[in-house]
Amino acid sequence: MNKNAIKNYAVWARTELMKQVAQKAYEYDVTESSLPGYNTDNVNGRLLTGDEKKQLNELITEVKKNGYEHVIEEVAYTWFNRFIALRYMEVNNYLPQRIRVFTNDNNEFKPDLLTDAIHVELDGLDKQKVFDYIEENKQEELYKYLLLTLCNDMNQYLPDMFTSIKDYKTLLFPDNLLKEDSVLAKLITDIDEDSWTDQVQIIGWLYQYYNSELKDIVMKKKNYTKDDIPAATQLFTPDWIVRYMVENSLGRLYINKRKHEGIFADGKNAYQTSEERTANEKFISNEIGWKYYLPEAKQHQEVIKELETIELEHAKLKPEDIKVIDPCMGSGHILVYAFDVLMDIYRDAGYSDRDAAKSILENNLYGLEIDERAYHLAYFALMMKARFYNRRILNKDTKFNLVEIREPSSALKPEFEQYLGISTDLAHYLVNVFQDAKEFGSILNLDCTVEQLDNLKNHLDELKEESINEDLVAQSEISELNDLLKPLIKQAKLLVQKYDVVITNPPYMPPSPRQKSYVQKNYPDSKSDLFAVFIEKCHLLTKKNAYQAMITMHSWMFLSSFEKLRNKLLINNTIINMAHLGARAFEDIGGEVVQTTAFVFDNANIKNYQSNFKRLVAYSSQDAKEEEYLKDANLYTSSATNFSKIPGSPIAYWASEQTIKNFISGKNLSYYASPKQGISTTDNNRFVRLWNEVDITKIGFNYHDCNEASISNKKWFPLNKGGEYCKWYGNRYYLVNYKKDGAEIKQNVLKKYPYLKTPDFVVKNSMLYFHECISWSKVSSGNIAFRYFESGYIFSDAGMGLFSKKDSLNYIFGLLNSNVAIYIY
Repeated sequence: MNKNAIKNYAVWARTELMKQVAQKAYEYDVTESSLPGYNTDNVNGRLLTGDEKKQLNELITEVKKNGYEHVIEEVAYTWFNRFIALRYMEVNNYLPQRIRVFTNDNNEFKPDLLTDAIHVELDGLDKQKVFDYIEENKQEELYKYLLLTLCNDMNQYLPDMFTSIKDYKTLLFPDNLLKEDSVLAKLITDIDEDSWTDQVQIIGWLYQYYNSELKDIVMKKKNYTKDDIPAATQLFTPDWIVRYMVENSLGRLYINKRKHEGIFADGKNAYQTSEERTANEKFISNEIGWKYYLPEAKQHQEVIKELETIELEHAKLKPEDIKVIDPCMGSGHILVYAFDVLMDIYRDAGYSDRDAAKSILENNLYGLEIDERAYHLAYFALMMKARFYNRRILNKDTKFNLVEIREPSSALKPEFEQYLGISTDLAHYLVNVFQDAKEFGSILNLDCTVEQLDNLKNHLDELKEESINEDLVAQSEISELNDLLKPLIKQAKLLVQKYDVVITNPPYMPPSPRQKSYVQKNYPDSKSDLFAVFIEKCHLLTKKNAYQAMITMHSWMFLSSFEKLRNKLLINNTIINMAHLGARAFEDIGGEVVQTTAFVFDNANIKNYQSNFKRLVAYSSQDAKEEEYLKDANLYTSSATNFSKIPGSPIAYWASEQTIKNFISGKNLSYYASPKQGISTTDNNRFVRLWNEVDITKIGFNYHDCNEASISNKKWFPLNKGGEYCKWYGNRYYLVNYKKDGAEIKQNVLKKYPYLKTPDFVVKNSMLYFHECISWSKVSSGNIAFRYFESGYIFSDAGMGLFSKKDSLNYIFGLLNSNVAIYIY
């Protein structure tokens, strides 16, 4: 798959389609600055047809409601979405109409749909119109008409991808589609045909690249709205990482089952050793072809006994019982591979591919997504995967469990309450809780049960059936009530039921202003970033002793701001294994430095479980990380009990046994020395100078405390301001105006921040200014370096100080710059 070609096309196509859609809008006098009046009869001297007048009225309403740019963006994407879906189906011979839409049999941009127009059979096709276009030699108009009719005909096969279009989007259908440099022509010429046969990955990549410029715009905003969230957070997960997560969670369920059915590498029917367990897992995963499956580490006998109890429960699961959800499914990449793994499980149980595909859609796979565009692609990708195994799967009767999270279409009117009875409170609750569902998505925690939701749905079904005998007003109200509540019930059910496997790549971004208060209340231990919030949410969605697999930023493993979250995770979960990726695991996100880790949790605390960790942080590309993952190297084994022995409980899986012992028996540095933050002038341009900029007679040297410095009446004093990597000695470039104990700085601080009662907030720890210390820079891109500062320097917030008794300072200094200390950092 040529990703560069795919990216170049998608970025260009977005711009081109928006330009063409805007041109069509202009032809109807719709611009960013002006709109025609409702019921306009003609534009630019051309009389409008009845359909055009209706569609133009809809367009005017839509622009007034959502804005011109939003409409142009939406319509452009609608056509892009349909074009790539039809191209995928054309190449893979999945189109129910059995005709090539964009090409001929030689993959030339000579559409059979146009060439064989007389013989084309489509629902809603006006043959007379076709003949008229042919007779008048209007090839462009004929092709547009055929293409639009085919898209609407596809509604009966893929209703959630090809919604029927007869509104303003038809009015804005681009022109000149048959030109050699059109969006369709370049779709054929720029992206090779083989790329469309690589499962359905290309759909996800096209979607991410199509949004890439929009994402760049959103990421520059200081505050973003819920409409910005999809563009900012959609990130297509590399295929091998998806396989790692799915095989080690969903696949692990199946391997646990196989082990208890007597499938063993050595032919035995019972385990004697941990080594045999590992060998059997390797045997089973290799037999199926799951090359990213990571067998368990060597375990103690008491751990094995607990694991066998869990595995026995997994063995009881029938294929149709397994529930898998991706609560942030994006374009569906994870669910598509989960489909393949489930197909392996169904085949082992004796199912035909055709029956298995239908059952997987109906019983196994669940997904939630806030972005309508991504939802459509996830639905399409999953249906294409099912079509690969079952050629009759494309129809309106096919059931599936993917949901675009929606907000209520209207309020719950008082007159509706007469139909709801005991379910009235639940109905009001659902309408209220989903008011801002597009912003909160699947982080919402609902206070209701699956049973209550099922009862409400059944009640609505009965009402609708009985309404046949009611008057027209009652029929209308019951129909409206169903339309309002049924989508809310469906998404609520997905949010409250529990799953055997939860797998996702969540958004990586701080909560929006509206999300912040909700997150602080409901997820106080993970409130600083949505990826961490989703770690907690996925835990809530997972059944006891079931699996949670994710790829997230790796900061939750180390930062003090996530310490409570870490402790909670280690108490309630067991890390089965981890692929610690570090930077550059996502090569397609440009210059962003995103440090990530992928992991699998068991939703139970298995004491003394030995977890496997693949350390891949040193490798500089996505391909290199994958290559090294598949080798036996870079594998570490550690128990979560070790992490709690280190202050802050970092997930330091590579720490040696001796290092862990040192943390248990040794004393923290704080026992011997005190790290302090120093002065922050709040205005360096005014109060800080380089040495060569100041008259030497005004500089105060070699003072030992603030009292000496103040009495001297000198204005400028040496400042330790941090700086670049410099070990032992150096970074002595600056002076600070600290005349009379920094009187000007303090006065300026109080003027700048009138709510401060004292300037000590920024003029910190002044009693230690001018004292001998060890210093380091606050910001570092590599290893930390410590430097010695004798008496006479003021330390700052960027060049901090470590203070101790004189007889121990040199020993501490030497230790801090040693390789042993660097390893511990």
